[in-house]
Amino acid sequence: MSQGHGTDDVAAGLGVPERTGQRFAELVAVMDRLRSPGGCAWDGQQTHESLVRYLVEEAYEVVEAVEAEGGPAAHAGLLVEELGDVLLQVVFHARVAQERPRAEGGFDVADVLEAITAKLVRRHPHVFDAGATGDVAGEQTLEQLHSRWEDLKRAEKPERTGPFDGIPPHLPALALAEKTLARARKQGLEPARPAAEEPGAPRTEEELGEALLALVRAASARGLDAERALRGAARAYAAARNGA
Repeated sequence: MSQGHGTDDVAAGLGVPERTGQRFAELVAVMDRLRSPGGCAWDGQQTHESLVRYLVEEAYEVVEAVEAEGGPAAHAGLLVEELGDVLLQVVFHARVAQERPRAEGGFDVADVLEAITAKLVRRHPHVFDAGATGDVAGEQTLEQLHSRWEDLKRAEKPERTGPFDGIPPHLPALALAEKTLARARKQGLEPARPAAEEPGAPRTEEELGEALLALVRAASARGLDAERALRGAARAYAAARNGA
């Protein structure tokens, strides 16, 4: 983002409906009431740590709504509800943090909004700073856009020096394995494509699902924990290639 293009400048030019700001302000006000003295005793006792389980659960409920038979369009009301539950978790965490002094790590929901807006603008210079960069929106390939996104991330987070730094360690095992392998391919630690397809390898998602289920069935019958096994394998893979 070039000098003179702050988030306020961007927002002013996007024509955000007034209704959006009003509804968000109402949500923040309701959360403030629930958390304040005389509000809800349960809400008042929650911490960042106690809320983590709900954030995870609500995220999975969004996935369920998206993948429900008929797709999101057939379940718009359900998706609206579940996205609202996720948004509530963001506002809830921000309200908890607001009760701490800023010198002790306190922040509020405005800080959250400012940070994510600035990040989106900063990481899309081809959209918001086309004149400054010489790029014209829409003229870059998806590969070029992805490469630039990764370059900007590296510039923002120079402390991430290892090839697998920044991968959330508590991802579900399959997501952890996929993220680890994807990062390895980006770093040249894993071939972009297999040299030759293995005999009997799944060719479709349906076949892959059946193969995975068969592995889990066999593991379960032997008393093995498939989730823990794959998580351990993914971590061992990353550890063996760190610094490679």
